[in-house]
Amino acid sequence: MGNKPVLKVDSKVSVVMEQMLRLLHACGMPKTDADFLNCDGPTMHQFLLEARPKVTLFTGSSRVAEKLAEDLRGRVKLEDAGFDWKILGPDVQEEDYVAWVCDQDAYACSGQKCSAQSILFMHKNWGASFLEKLNNLAKRRKLEDLTVGPVLTVTTDRILDHLQKLLRIPGAKLLFGGQELKNHSIPKVYGAVEPTAVFIPLTQMLRDDYFNLVTTEIFGPLQVITEYTCEHLPLVLEACERMEAHLTAAVVSNDAKFLQEVLGNTTNGTTYAGIRARTTGAPQNHWFGPAGDPRAAGIGTPEAIRLVWSCHREIIHDVGPVPKGWSLPPPS
Repeated sequence: MGNKPVLKVDSKVSVVMEQMLRLLHACGMPKTDADFLNCDGPTMHQFLLEARPKVTLFTGSSRVAEKLAEDLRGRVKLEDAGFDWKILGPDVQEEDYVAWVCDQDAYACSGQKCSAQSILFMHKNWGASFLEKLNNLAKRRKLEDLTVGPVLTVTTDRILDHLQKLLRIPGAKLLFGGQELKNHSIPKVYGAVEPTAVFIPLTQMLRDDYFNLVTTEIFGPLQVITEYTCEHLPLVLEACERMEAHLTAAVVSNDAKFLQEVLGNTTNGTTYAGIRARTTGAPQNHWFGPAGDPRAAGIGTPEAIRLVWSCHREIIHDVGPVPKGWSLPPPS
């Protein structure tokens, strides 16, 4: 777009981004085309306040996003965090495949994806056998092959403390996980927790005193699972609407009427629909960003790039000539 970006990433992964930039240089990108700052968050925040960039693209926590929107007086685009939902419809089919996708969405990369499956609304037709499949898939993950691993931005204590708060909700129960990884040497500054799922009754989740807790995003291997019936679908849709970060979602069903009902009453930037639906793994040519917020930014597509890094312009040429014999008109 002709803009020179200043790039700042989380300090824990800045060494990786430095190598990425060196790769771009090796591939021919001029070294003057991008600046890279390796610093902490407050330092970068002060830089933004003093440098006054035309626009800032931010990906990260909702708390920081709101502060940036205020301090930068709206000159910010947000590819925001997301508490991402998946709904399993009433038409049960391809159980092994659906279970595998759920496991990948929730626990691949130890849940460290802004598109990770945060909550699963499971129609009662899927039953206990489906939960058993999820449990067995989660148990396959181990530190030795890094199918579960360190959580870079959330500590073990923070994850387990959040889990305990969830388990104090009436009717809540631990489905699997909930323990620190065994025999590891991961430093305490990181997280080290088993793939974890906690069941929360839908009616309890919707209570005002629990909803914010249940929908708090934990950037790690923890998901909430709840169950519903067809008559309670309006409650599921209410929950989806009340969530604030409408990033990614999945409606796992081949029932056309069910899909129409859910898709027509929800708002998410990227929604997969169909029995193979997932929340993660969107190809690069798909829009990836939140919906329902005028500050929302996307990544991945030419449209997203234009939205963030450019603005609408119109140039009207009016070079004359002035008509011959023109005279000064009376005031109007």
